[in-house]
Amino acid sequence: MVFSSLIFCTIFLPLCLLVYYGVPRVIGGGQERKIILSNYILLCFSLIFYAFGGVKYLLLIAAVILINWCAGFLVAQDRHGNGVRKVGLLCAIVCDMGMLFFFKYFNLFIATIENLFFGGELTGAERATGIFSGVGTGALGIDQIVLPVGISFFTFQALSYVIDVYNNKAEIQENLLFFALYIACFPQLIAGPIVHYKDIAGQLTDRAVGSYEFAEGIKRFCFGLSKKVLIANTIATVADKVWQSDISTLDATVAWLGAICYTFQIYFDFSGYSDMAIGLGKMFGFDFKENFDHPYRAESIRDFWRRWHISLSTWFRDYVYIPLGGSRCSMAKTCWNIFVVFLLTGIWHGANWTFFVWGVVYGILLIFERLWFGKILEKNPVKFLNRILIFIVVTLLWVVFRANTIMDAGIFISRMFIGGFKPINLLNELSGMSVIAFICACLFGGFVQAHMSIKAVKGNAFVCLGLLLLSLLFLVNGTYNPFIYYQF
Repeated sequence: MVFSSLIFCTIFLPLCLLVYYGVPRVIGGGQERKIILSNYILLCFSLIFYAFGGVKYLLLIAAVILINWCAGFLVAQDRHGNGVRKVGLLCAIVCDMGMLFFFKYFNLFIATIENLFFGGELTGAERATGIFSGVGTGALGIDQIVLPVGISFFTFQALSYVIDVYNNKAEIQENLLFFALYIACFPQLIAGPIVHYKDIAGQLTDRAVGSYEFAEGIKRFCFGLSKKVLIANTIATVADKVWQSDISTLDATVAWLGAICYTFQIYFDFSGYSDMAIGLGKMFGFDFKENFDHPYRAESIRDFWRRWHISLSTWFRDYVYIPLGGSRCSMAKTCWNIFVVFLLTGIWHGANWTFFVWGVVYGILLIFERLWFGKILEKNPVKFLNRILIFIVVTLLWVVFRANTIMDAGIFISRMFIGGFKPINLLNELSGMSVIAFICACLFGGFVQAHMSIKAVKGNAFVCLGLLLLSLLFLVNGTYNPFIYYQF
């Protein structure tokens, strides 16, 4: 189940809100008792929500919850010596990363083994193609592992709790069910934002939702839903049509159209989902941090990563980059730390060489900026040129991210530069609705949006109601409704 579905918007969410606020009021009692009851209700609905992605995976998320909750007691400074604490931390890291790597990389590992050692009469080129495409020969007869929904997000979230307790930056959560709610709370369970326990620890035991906060949550949800359904989904039809064609025959015009449409699709798809998550959090009394800040207005690659998927960037900064030494060391070591972080960022996204290359290239670009090019960007008085340059670079790297294989990425990018411009071909790819969505994407993708009073637009109840009704109308009509980050 995703937020941008009719079953969620018209059945699950209204029922959850009714029970969440109605039952504690009927039962009565003090504020503490109401919070406890509300937490248990929200946890039950969160597990039901996750069960839509596969009932059997409830055991997985239960294991993650139990392992990290127990690890929290082992790593606390006031309970054990350094030896026990380090063992507890190591166990948590091994278990969390072990589960994540198993579900994400088992299929790629088997495909690599099959191509290397069980390739039969395959040529060297065919073996290499199989390895880099992640497609095995099937010689071992091992079924592929299905990736559990949201595992990349809730394992990182659970591990951040253990590390923060170990570093004495967060207190132990002694209530197992409260900790389970922190991990499984459905507004941020599937695709984040990745929430640090220390940021919402107080909200688990003491929160209140006034009419203003609840209304703000509804407005934020409506705004995010419209970004996802009206813009991302509409543009996705164009992007996917281009990508599903024979990319080796694309002309440059259509190739650039497909690349730019995907660039806008992934932003409005993911940022819209984050908006909905933040809005839902407000409805239930939680305050989640922002996850996007107009990333396509970035004036450098470094600036882009300050604005894009902020919760993931913050996680790697706090738990990888800074522990490695951050920038408080020699330039060579700093560059190595940057490279490691973005290598891991690429790996985090999935078991495909495209993600690996995507992360490595970003690491190299950031090192390049730090050593030299960043100074040129800073001194350039025409910042608009910086933004155009970064947008082009980001768009090219989204091609790598989107491609099924490295070979496909290379072919697609080559067509963007040597395919020949044939603007007339745009007529075959664009509909009236997609043109409107594309214009809206350009206007609200960051270039113009940051200069507009978006807060006032989101704050207008009539605008939000109109966006909600229009989004639901699109869903009723069976609009194309993919969700990119559902696979992570």
